[in-house]
Amino acid sequence: MEDIILTGPKHSGKTSAGKALALLCSCSFIDIDELILQRTGKSPRQLFNEGADIFQKAETEATEAIASAGTDDEQRRRIIAAGGGIIDNPDAVSVLKKSGATIVYLNISAASAWQRISAKGELPPFLKTENPQETHCSLHERRAAAYLQLANIVIEAEGKTSKKIAAEILQLL
Repeated sequence: MEDIILTGPKHSGKTSAGKALALLCSCSFIDIDELILQRTGKSPRQLFNEGADIFQKAETEATEAIASAGTDDEQRRRIIAAGGGIIDNPDAVSVLKKSGATIVYLNISAASAWQRISAKGELPPFLKTENPQETHCSLHERRAAAYLQLANIVIEAEGKTSKKIAAEILQLL
């Protein structure tokens, strides 16, 4: 069985839907951002603050480690949550494409994503601009188009629970 990689903007529900899907499928769940933290001892945000290139290198290496690791039982699929900005990392995207996994895009509106991001408190480094909301909307729209091209499956995740998203993904597989 092939792995399933959940992609989409920051706070689109990749981790929560991924965990719910892993429960439904009785398979393992891997969060690339969590793997980056385990491998480097630093959060993606900390690495990004050191430099976008430093973060992207760590993201690519984590993605490669997942892709090359396989599972103990090759018949078992894994559910993998990618970081919200992975689409802007050509090396990591190349690894995703070559992995043979089913890539699922969780689509939410720019307004919903902004509401979730801004509610968390401190904005991510890439949104610390003169007009963070405008920067976010522009980035969201550009990334959405790229995620649509990458995805095998698109899920409209707006206003849905993680369990509902997971059930929809399972139904489409």
